[in-house]
Amino acid sequence: MPSNQILLEEPLRMALVLEPSKPSFFPATKIVGTLGLKSSSVETISGCLNAGMSVARFDFSLGDAAYHQETLENLKIAVKSTKKLCSVMLDTIGPELQVVNKTEHPISLEADTSVVLTPDQNKEATSNLLPINFSGLSKAVKEGDTIFIGQYLFTGSENTSVWLEVTELDGEDVVCLIKNSATLTGQMYTLHVSQIRIDLPTLADQDKEVISTWGVRNNIDFLSLSYTRHAEDVRHARAYLSKLGDLSQTQIFAKIENIEGLIHFDEILQEADGIILSRGNLGVDLPPEKVFLFQKAAIYKCNMAGKPAVVTRVVDSMTDNLRPTRAEATDVANAVLDGCDAILLGAETLRGLYPVETISIVGKISAEAEKVFNQDMYFKKTVKFVGEPMTHLESIASSAVRAAIKVKASVIICFTSSGRAARLIAKYRPTMPVISVVIPRIKTDQLRWTLSGAFELRQSLIVRGLFPLLADPQHQADLTNATNDSVFQVALDHGKAFGIIKPHDRVVVCQKVGDASVVKIIELED
Repeated sequence: MPSNQILLEEPLRMALVLEPSKPSFFPATKIVGTLGLKSSSVETISGCLNAGMSVARFDFSLGDAAYHQETLENLKIAVKSTKKLCSVMLDTIGPELQVVNKTEHPISLEADTSVVLTPDQNKEATSNLLPINFSGLSKAVKEGDTIFIGQYLFTGSENTSVWLEVTELDGEDVVCLIKNSATLTGQMYTLHVSQIRIDLPTLADQDKEVISTWGVRNNIDFLSLSYTRHAEDVRHARAYLSKLGDLSQTQIFAKIENIEGLIHFDEILQEADGIILSRGNLGVDLPPEKVFLFQKAAIYKCNMAGKPAVVTRVVDSMTDNLRPTRAEATDVANAVLDGCDAILLGAETLRGLYPVETISIVGKISAEAEKVFNQDMYFKKTVKFVGEPMTHLESIASSAVRAAIKVKASVIICFTSSGRAARLIAKYRPTMPVISVVIPRIKTDQLRWTLSGAFELRQSLIVRGLFPLLADPQHQADLTNATNDSVFQVALDHGKAFGIIKPHDRVVVCQKVGDASVVKIIELED
């Protein structure tokens, strides 16, 4: 039973900090790992899954469909060998501006000298001239504006990032003053113009091509919509997915990366299935002292809406180092205490030297932070926000969590077909794991019969505290009576196998019986 909760608001013996952590189930907070480059082999991906990765992200800013398909096939092999569930997230390119360096030779930029940004991609990149992939930059910026150029998935600690100040507009060219010395090396450099709208579509043609081919082929669970700026961006992406068969079930996570997305956050949240707080680019747009404020406000809004919040850029230094900095370790913990559902690792697992170790340490920090998460205060805050009268399902979900805490249940078991009930339970952040038993449903389009359930199961893998299990297809639909002991027993066996359910534990069960939703408290025997 979850008896290791500690409240920081209460007197705490400092010696407790030194006590070794007890081995536990995977942390409630999920980990999204970006695969490729240094993390594409079956061996490394298996290590990532065993360390706690539950969502694999494929970023199409780097690599083509064939490259990512090879990595995904290795992921499938790793999933089978480790018996770990993992969902797939496709990250779009969007209106991303890039420096075009065809020779890939290092480019040295010296402070207090000038460099010209030109849309003429036929020109060679030099210390004084940088070709870019956008012809409208000179119309978007003005003298005095700030432009940032950083290595793809820049960590901020490299000497490969440069700040520029616009000094002159010359036709389609933009003349800039270099503010700091740097050397541009590596495969790709992205360009970010601070607080300026770039007139390019959020879902570009190349993104649509990738989604309609690679995405359809692999039944992607999540679409990470880069540079989401308006709610209409999400609606447009959803309309496009709805035309692509099973991808109508794909969840859209809006990636907030600039001031425009921040300003329209509330409308975007209403349309999206989840939010990714892209602190890399957003950290360029926002003053440093405002980044934490956005993070806390955005996560709170996501929590109250019951939609997953994903935080990025937490342990950048682990791209090259085996341990995070003290500030990074605290940053991970604070993201968990703020209420985030998942931590997204980019450069750390994509091109980092220690992808498995990074996932492991982020998981350990998350687990420690969860022990001091003030669930009682969070629960009261959420109930107050929801208000009265609650919807039927919201009332059942909050009651299940309240009952589980009062009787000190070791686990909540929720039978669901759409996953919605389980997500609502997770919204109230119970201190115990929620085993979401997804019951398949038979569907037909009048041409063929299909079973649902796989999408719903995998999409639970990004929700804090949810641990999904797919029921046998013979147990159909909504469990209309309480005779489905075999499904319940499978859930119990699953919990026992992971050590979270023991003899004489109490278990709270949430299920449908006929047209009614029921919360039961069961005390287990030997």
